[in-house]
Amino acid sequence: MTNEERDQVLRRVAAALTQVTHPDTGEDVVSSGRVRELGVMEDGTVRFRFALQADDPGTLVRLSRAAAERVQGVGKVKIDISLPSVGAPQTKKQRLQPGNVPAPTPKPGLLPGVRHIVAVSSGKGGVGKSTVATNLAIALAQTGQRVGVLDADVYGPNIPTMFGERRRPSVMGEKGSEKIEPLESHGVKLMSLGFLLEPDQAAIMRGPMIAGILKQFLEQVEWGELDWMIVDMPPGTGDAQLSLVQNIRVDGVVMVTTPQDVSTGDVLRGIRMFEKVDTRVLGIVENMSGFICPCCGERYEIFGRAGGQRLAMQTGLEVLGEVPIEVGVREGGDSGVPVTVGDPHSPAAVALRAVAERVAGLVEAGVAAAV
Repeated sequence: MTNEERDQVLRRVAAALTQVTHPDTGEDVVSSGRVRELGVMEDGTVRFRFALQADDPGTLVRLSRAAAERVQGVGKVKIDISLPSVGAPQTKKQRLQPGNVPAPTPKPGLLPGVRHIVAVSSGKGGVGKSTVATNLAIALAQTGQRVGVLDADVYGPNIPTMFGERRRPSVMGEKGSEKIEPLESHGVKLMSLGFLLEPDQAAIMRGPMIAGILKQFLEQVEWGELDWMIVDMPPGTGDAQLSLVQNIRVDGVVMVTTPQDVSTGDVLRGIRMFEKVDTRVLGIVENMSGFICPCCGERYEIFGRAGGQRLAMQTGLEVLGEVPIEVGVREGGDSGVPVTVGDPHSPAAVALRAVAERVAGLVEAGVAAAV
């Protein structure tokens, strides 16, 4: 491709991209500065950088790619996506990178009927994060409080299974102002991507789409009046965590770990991430902390011992509770009857209710101190 041909393709691509607009602001992706460093290579490959903004829908990048691909003479389209700091000049140093995370900017008026929001997170999968989130919500509901669970773990939505709820939510309201009505189980309102997918359907999506789904679950679900919203986060330190704290005011985060070092090391990184975005970590729940043999009564430390305590000493946080390994916890999660409902007097259920009581006390005390 000659230089003249490349220039012609470049002009056509730029014109096509000006037709891609933000659905809320009406700005096109070129004049708004989202598309940068647009160029055409000798083989017809179009390449540009897309400076994604915090309030951009997940479809905006995809629409830009499709617009460029439709242009005559374009071979392939390669897009480099960067997330600039909110409210700051979009220079290279100010892009999202370790040690330079935008401070949370919760949207005023979002979830006006929700008093307290608590996220349950972990550094890695398989540590019982959803189990803790489920039983924490139920324990709070058992005290007569209004509770909802938002399942933000879009890749592994386990809340439907944990609560034994498989119906599809209905839509309420007039056209143009419709809202999704959350389902309810064990006295807790629920919303999860798992309600919208087939049982064997995988959620295949990139970061911007995750942010879009979370935004929809926050803005377009009729949560009503709640005393507590428990958010079951995906493991790790990714898009979902950042999107959550940048959109709503989170009163605190509960970090779940097992005693083993491979888990506590990942949780430590999660704690540091929440500290970077100025979000309070309430403490640590050590799950699977030990197994007491029902035959002989002897305790076995299957996943190690005192990992949560060591992590607490390292971070200055407190251990909110230690939940033992029990067959009933696994059975309750699989059957949709969590242990705080199915076996409320078991050691695990007692420990989980104590965690809920401690979390409620810490959040209420933090709110009172702020006032």
